[in-house]
Amino acid sequence: MTIVFCVILFVGYVMVLWGFARVIAPNQGEAETLSLNGNVVGAANVGQQFSEMNYFWGRPSAVDYNGAGSGGSNKAASNPTYLKEVDMRIAKFLESHPYLERKDLPSELVTASASGLDPHISPVAAEVQIRRVAEVRNIKEARIAEIVACATHKPLVGQPYINVLELNIALDRADNQQEILK
Repeated sequence: MTIVFCVILFVGYVMVLWGFARVIAPNQGEAETLSLNGNVVGAANVGQQFSEMNYFWGRPSAVDYNGAGSGGSNKAASNPTYLKEVDMRIAKFLESHPYLERKDLPSELVTASASGLDPHISPVAAEVQIRRVAEVRNIKEARIAEIVACATHKPLVGQPYINVLELNIALDRADNQQEILK
């Protein structure tokens, strides 16, 4: 009887959930992947590190964007080590964005998310980076702002958000269009 229930509960239950996901869930329960020029460049729901100046940057990760070991740092906001990490992130960000002041910096760009894999930033976090991206890519700020606006998701409930990978793919596509137009 124990073996029968183990099979039913461990195998059967998983198969029922898998089947349910295949029918009901978007993408048949599989991770949504994003592509550029026919090549898969990442998963839509897992954050990636972007450190190049010509891309928008997402939230820092306490786990170096390792999906196998997601999680936060578990350090309190008053932890001296944590505060030092955040101060270093602030200094690095402001060094790359000399037009900003510390008070203008959204906290999400210098604090890691609870999962360490957050793929989204707020529109404000994108807006403070528009000038840098525009200067490096030699594209007008207004055009970059249009791309940011198009990449902004506005759910019925909750705050607007931007998937950083989707935004950076849109930037690369815009660059490719610029090349075609020249």
